[in-house]
Amino acid sequence: MPPEPTNPTAAPEAGWATMRRFLPYLWPRGEAGLKTRVVIALVLVFIAKGATLTMPFAYKGAIDRMSGGVTAAAGLAIALVVAYAGARFAGVLFDNLRNAIFEKVGQNAARRLAENVFRHVHSLSLRYHLERRTGALTKIVERGTKSIDMMLYFLLFNIAPTAIELIAISVIFGVKFGPGLVVATLVMVVSYIAFTRIVTEWRAKLQRQMNEVDNQAIARAVDSLLNYETVKYFNAEDREAKRYGHAVRQFADAAVKNETSLAWLNIGQSLITNLMMAGAMAYSVWGWSRGMFTTGDVVLVNTLLAQLFRPLDMLGWVYRTIRQGLIDMEAMFGVIDTPAEVKDLAGAPDLRVTAGHVRFEDVHFGYEPERPILKGVSLDVKPGTMLAVVGPSGAGKSTLSRLLFRFYEPTSGRITIDGQDICGTTQQSLRRALGIVPQDTVLFNDTVGYNIGYGRDGASQAEIEEAARGASIHDFIVSLPEGYDSKVGERGLKLSGGEKQRVAIARTLLKDPPILILDEATSALDSRTEAAIQATLRDVAANRTSIVIAHRLSTVMDADQIVVLDEGRVAERGTHAELLRKNGLYTEMWQRQQSEAEQEQAEAAE
Repeated sequence: MPPEPTNPTAAPEAGWATMRRFLPYLWPRGEAGLKTRVVIALVLVFIAKGATLTMPFAYKGAIDRMSGGVTAAAGLAIALVVAYAGARFAGVLFDNLRNAIFEKVGQNAARRLAENVFRHVHSLSLRYHLERRTGALTKIVERGTKSIDMMLYFLLFNIAPTAIELIAISVIFGVKFGPGLVVATLVMVVSYIAFTRIVTEWRAKLQRQMNEVDNQAIARAVDSLLNYETVKYFNAEDREAKRYGHAVRQFADAAVKNETSLAWLNIGQSLITNLMMAGAMAYSVWGWSRGMFTTGDVVLVNTLLAQLFRPLDMLGWVYRTIRQGLIDMEAMFGVIDTPAEVKDLAGAPDLRVTAGHVRFEDVHFGYEPERPILKGVSLDVKPGTMLAVVGPSGAGKSTLSRLLFRFYEPTSGRITIDGQDICGTTQQSLRRALGIVPQDTVLFNDTVGYNIGYGRDGASQAEIEEAARGASIHDFIVSLPEGYDSKVGERGLKLSGGEKQRVAIARTLLKDPPILILDEATSALDSRTEAAIQATLRDVAANRTSIVIAHRLSTVMDADQIVVLDEGRVAERGTHAELLRKNGLYTEMWQRQQSEAEQEQAEAAE
């Protein structure tokens, strides 16, 4: 018997609910071709089962002719043997034709389900993705999408044919051998199913434990690999290996217990089926000795039971596999049922940007209710001007960009663009109007050209190169051996910080949004690189409504308006010169940063 897939068991009610949700994928609406394939596959199930049930009778006929010892019957016996082989081949032929015809149905169902889940996961809020481990989420989606094809196959082509065969064999036994053998067969089948179910339920705890530690091991491995550089910085390879090794050992221990219990389950199933076989064969031999049955009847009973035992032996594995599939799909449907925190209102119109006038009006917000971040922030960014937002760490600066992109909704107050409350417009149209160069640019593990072209779907190579020139990175790219086809590595780690920022700038230039956000876009760079990037950013921000979130005040001296945030409130606002004259928080921050800069220069001179 094949080894059992691992996963916990589910409550019957949840299992039926999951079953009802996935069955429509078997009969997809508006897909006449796929429905036809389902019907043909079911017809082939009956044909294959009919061919399989004729085999024992051909075998019986051949044995009866041979047992008579009549030479003249040899030709007929040979013909019956050929018929037996033909029926055996027909069963295999029709089974495989059925699989080939149905495969498109199963793959289409898995594809549509995977697409639905993928789209929904992208629609979920940033909060969901920050709180969820990526490795565990991908494992849930992978298991769920794989299980639907498996579930459809087993329900249609294992359980249903086995039920048909059991009914047919019961009728045959009743007609030829009397009700006693029918009752014995049914008792055996019921005992087998009951034993399998009871033991499988008992094993549920072991399966659940194994599944949990498996998810934990995968999540830890993904988390560690994503933070490869951090591991190296702190010389923590051994520490990470020990953490991962601990999780893997837990999985190994759970797997050993699970496989041991599976062995005992298989032993019990084999005992039940072999007791039935021994009793049925003893009964048929006794009937033959009394002249009630022929030699061929003994072979008929043996062959029919052997045919029934083959799918029945698989029935235990199929039962556990279906239970696993239900749990896998239940977990995935749980992801699908996770409500999106930010939703478009019914009939919400697209955002229409005419001038790019951005306003924050008494905005309150907190990631957690008990920890407010913004406490009544009001901002007014005139069209085509640059607003700089500065302040201490934790003041809520980056939260402004997340609210503007509608990753979260304000607790109270509103944000408008050209007088339109962004909460009343579609998210797609809002994000089309916004461009951002973040502090930490994360790139796809693809080519430089792909990452720049991500700014606008369908952009031509000429447009991508023009954007790269605007970001002053074209010359660097063409100097690479593979040019725009050069791979940037996982999260862009093959590029330096300045190169990654220039790719992000080029991507934003290609998008060409009317409103631009620079979220501490140069704070992680050295002074020389920062100065070069700043010059490029000033060109990009020209003639656009721009919001610059900055740590170094020297980078926003020329902003049209500077707002100082402190503990979630606007502490000061004005131009650079006006704020210095106020001799307040901005002046204090400016003097401290200037002192630090002078100290760095003195140390460098030494």
